[in-house]
Amino acid sequence: MSHATAPSRVPVLVAGGGPSGLAAAIELGRRGVEVLVVEPRTTLDPLRPRAKTTSVRTMEHLRRWGLAGRLRAAAPLPVTHAQDVVFCTGLFGHEITRFPEAFGLWTQPRQIAAESGQQAPQPDVEVLLRAAAADLPSVTLLVGSRVTAVTDGPDEVRATVEGPDGATADVVADYLLGCDGSGGISRRAIGARYEGSSGALPNLSVTFRSRALEERPLCALGVHYWVIGTERGGLMGRLDLDGTWWAIVQGLDTVAADADPVALVRAMVGDDIDVEVLATDPWQARMLLVDRYRGERVFLVGDAAHLNPPWGGHGFNTCVGDAVNVGWKLAAVLRGWAPAALLDSYQPERRPVAQRTIAAAGGQEAFLAPAFSSRDLDDDGPTGWQLRAALAEALQVKDPEFHSLGLVLGYDYPDSPVVVPDGEAVPEPALATFTPSAHPGARLPHAWLADGDSLYDRLGPELSLLRLDAAADPAPLAGEAERRGVPLTVVDLAGVPGMHGLMGGDLVLVRPDQHVAWRGPAVADPAALLDRVLGVPVPASAAR
Repeated sequence: MSHATAPSRVPVLVAGGGPSGLAAAIELGRRGVEVLVVEPRTTLDPLRPRAKTTSVRTMEHLRRWGLAGRLRAAAPLPVTHAQDVVFCTGLFGHEITRFPEAFGLWTQPRQIAAESGQQAPQPDVEVLLRAAAADLPSVTLLVGSRVTAVTDGPDEVRATVEGPDGATADVVADYLLGCDGSGGISRRAIGARYEGSSGALPNLSVTFRSRALEERPLCALGVHYWVIGTERGGLMGRLDLDGTWWAIVQGLDTVAADADPVALVRAMVGDDIDVEVLATDPWQARMLLVDRYRGERVFLVGDAAHLNPPWGGHGFNTCVGDAVNVGWKLAAVLRGWAPAALLDSYQPERRPVAQRTIAAAGGQEAFLAPAFSSRDLDDDGPTGWQLRAALAEALQVKDPEFHSLGLVLGYDYPDSPVVVPDGEAVPEPALATFTPSAHPGARLPHAWLADGDSLYDRLGPELSLLRLDAAADPAPLAGEAERRGVPLTVVDLAGVPGMHGLMGGDLVLVRPDQHVAWRGPAVADPAALLDRVLGVPVPASAAR
């Protein structure tokens, strides 16, 4: 629902209703927490698609919210259309090499995940998330308004909300989530600073239509095309199956305002095709990370905390991961089953993930299309064949950009203050390859059950205790949780073949975000275990 006025007091104020803000509002609103989302944009521009990759992990969150099927139905490019990234000399030129099943785009279910990835323009995802947030009775969407001032404090946050008519209202919130991106007010309000670097050359995004690309056969079928052209290089792909395309021209050595988008698109296609430009967007890759994620009651989420280059499609998905992490914790605190100290775990869990993601995407800045260009690459004779064969070898350096499940599914929180290490060796983080592991801090390994259900569909909405051995006793922890009013679901998997081996333990405690908090043969001290995973502060006397 969208209201014309802001309430004067609210438990959670979300500044910014992009993917981060909407994901946080859904995470909170599904639990009945009252949320006010303040978003300046009244319309979402379909001609500026920005993010296009909804990762396997983000699709798993959408599944948990009951939205995965709805996004696939709304996405203009079905997964079945194409799954490969094709490197070519031009859309009508020669294929150089291809990377199959990029971005987790597989068409048959896999044991390792509850969902496959999905290509969908960010505005389409936001339309879906807006509708889902608005459907929640405890969520108020204030579209066309912006947060213009924020004062953080030990007990509350005071904010000024400016409406579309310029009138202002004061809002007091228990907590504020700064989901207002790089230009928002939240980061400055807590004195946080971006640190990092920018890409060397500007890029230009172009959205366009062309009849020729529908009527003439292309060099190959791909979901993305990386063009290594003599004149121009970059990426291209379909936005839909109805003739709308996007292109990113990389490494422009001219001011983007002086560039001719029609000429640039034709140079990448490799022919003088018809081009109807719908939108252009100049930008530079930025590798930036804030020095801190929170003040007292203000938390930075998504782009307000980190800016990623788009290579590999991780930026939007990292934002959703932040929102899920802070969302369930904030709900636990506000609903009274965890202390405020649980929120101290947000930065130590999420900042290293952003750091690693920025490093992975930033590492591809040296391997953009212009770096691979050579004069005779499109030659039809032996020279061209040899050059393309050699380049196909050299391009293997790009593989982690398209196959990054180690990053997408393998990010973990082994050093978190609210995760209990079990003494086993923690697997080394990998980028391209993913090996499921249930070590504390990891995303719970996924499995399909005999009745066709996903294991994730069996988890409770809050804490879940998996029983993997018939002799293991879940009662002590379940009893302590009930005594405290902590929502915990016991999931009995003791008779399921292979499950014990997959999880590596008799009992596994899983958090609402599907990450493992603890595993072991038995719970010796249920009160101490719950204290630890919920962030109950250790008394000073005990700490000594």
